[in-house]
Amino acid sequence: TSHEATREREDLQVIEPNDKFIQKELETGKFTLLPGRDRTCAAVALFTARLHYPPQTTHQVVLKSLVYQLDAALESIDTQRHGLVFVYDMTESKYANFDYDLSIKILSLLKGAYPARLKKVLIVTAPLWFKAPFKILRLFVKEKLRDRVYTVNVGELISFIPKESLPIQLGGSQVPCHQVWLQMCYQCATNQQPNLSSYFAACPTGPDGRCRSVSRSGSTDMDNHISDFDSESSKDTVNEKHTHEYKEKEKEDVDDMDETFKDKTGLKDKDSVTAISRKRKTSDSRTGLPDQSTVNEPPVDDMPRKKRPLSSGSNILDDSIHMPDCNGVNIQELLNKVNSLKRKGLFQEYGSIKMEAPSGTFNTSKLKANLPKNRYTDVLCYDHSRVTIPVTEEDLSTDYINANFVDGYMQKNAYISTQGPLPKTFVDFWRMVWHNKTRVIVMTTRTIERSRMKCGQYWPNEADSDEQFQEFIVYNNSIIEGKDFTESHLMLHNTNTGESRELVHLQFTSWPDYGVPPAAPFLDFLFKVRAVQESATKEVGSEWTGHPLGPPIVVHCSAGIGRTGTFITVDICLRRLEDVGTVDVRETVRKIRSQRAFSIQMPDQYVFCHQAVLEHAMKQGLISSMEQISLEEPDSDSD
Repeated sequence: TSHEATREREDLQVIEPNDKFIQKELETGKFTLLPGRDRTCAAVALFTARLHYPPQTTHQVVLKSLVYQLDAALESIDTQRHGLVFVYDMTESKYANFDYDLSIKILSLLKGAYPARLKKVLIVTAPLWFKAPFKILRLFVKEKLRDRVYTVNVGELISFIPKESLPIQLGGSQVPCHQVWLQMCYQCATNQQPNLSSYFAACPTGPDGRCRSVSRSGSTDMDNHISDFDSESSKDTVNEKHTHEYKEKEKEDVDDMDETFKDKTGLKDKDSVTAISRKRKTSDSRTGLPDQSTVNEPPVDDMPRKKRPLSSGSNILDDSIHMPDCNGVNIQELLNKVNSLKRKGLFQEYGSIKMEAPSGTFNTSKLKANLPKNRYTDVLCYDHSRVTIPVTEEDLSTDYINANFVDGYMQKNAYISTQGPLPKTFVDFWRMVWHNKTRVIVMTTRTIERSRMKCGQYWPNEADSDEQFQEFIVYNNSIIEGKDFTESHLMLHNTNTGESRELVHLQFTSWPDYGVPPAAPFLDFLFKVRAVQESATKEVGSEWTGHPLGPPIVVHCSAGIGRTGTFITVDICLRRLEDVGTVDVRETVRKIRSQRAFSIQMPDQYVFCHQAVLEHAMKQGLISSMEQISLEEPDSDSD
């Protein structure tokens, strides 16, 4: 059978409870069965992610410890009948605690290869880096599991599991009893036939003496429910998806449980709940893992990807091209690289990036009707990532603006990179801002530099003034002028709908006419942008149903590639550094250029990205201020 094949492939035929490696793994308490049950009498398995350190164990040992405990849990007739709820607690976990390949094996084990009914998967306080990857979450949501996966916070757990069944660390009242559970497991493994009813909470019984499930009164809308996630028929936009009401079915009919069990787990008759008995002591009871093709090559043919939304925000489950991987370097290694390559070596590295051919076409930018809308004839925008704007009755021929969506760190469409608006595109610019629900505009140039027009005055630049751009009226409510940047609080009013939105316009004014700015004021500006975006997103509240970091930030300079690309590169690198402790400036730039062509325009901007990351690291104490950045070559006669 597939169970036997899996046992053989993963070398799980023999699970020796006295093995010192298995004992050490069991003692970590990362995986356990709780004494309490959920509202449907299902057993509750808890995996605590922050207790898992991949370098300290192996997949085989972890899987054996899981199978060892699941075998014991399924000695309970109630667990056989009512199934299992898997709680994956990611509270305070880091990326270093996460093992992608092991996760695939565990999830595949739980979702059907193991002879127990998986009722739900509850992912508790999932960090952003875990919510984002579609490739991980799509393993949960195939077919039967689609309605049974939830991402919840600790407070929402009691909607699924009674407080008295939850451990204290998850807001419950259950005191830890992992050692008692391990004693039960040992007795099961050594054929001592323990009384599991003394450990697990009893299920309520009906008048006939049979166990019955507890039904909840009413139902709950769960916005975090990943339902119909990759169905071709699901809605295309985040707003449509999140306004759909999802209902959870909690009541189960025990009389037809056998048929339901077989149907939902895909088990054949011989594997049905009626066949699961004390025979679990035999070797074919310890199963667990999918075949190798499932581990290495998740099937994709039966899982069509969702169509990309037009431009209305970002889906938390969409893939960003900027994800944590094993290719980055830590901050000390980055410092060593910079000091080794010097400015000349970094210039050469940038030169190799600049030589790469564009990764897309520019057909829409080149259309005759759109050419006048481009500030520079040689700065066009890719077709595949361009931002589209709603057409108007006056101009049905185009939805074009010279702007591209650019992903952030684990955030799809985090930014809109665009050129400095021309007078003829002011209205297009404000339509784009409105259509994408943008609340923060970042400007990294002055309108005039070196006596050249770099950007049109597309917003009222005096406090308590306003300007109208067709259907939009822009009010400037206040201006705060700082040493390095100017902060304007705007109100954007749509006369067609009668709606108004508050925006913040942040203009960095310390970029010199030539070269790059000092890193310190630039970093202050970047973190000001982050703080304003966070505040604006909180104020919007439930109106924004996309990524937790908020709607796209519009970033522009003059061409929308040089300073704009520099700002985005540093922001992405610092977010990754904060998350996993590594950076990869070169690949970050290459990926940004795959969405906004020619981003990072000059070699000194590329060098500056490295300097800014290192400057931030010094501020944070990640490297000593005594470790100097040395970009210049030593004098040739200094030897």
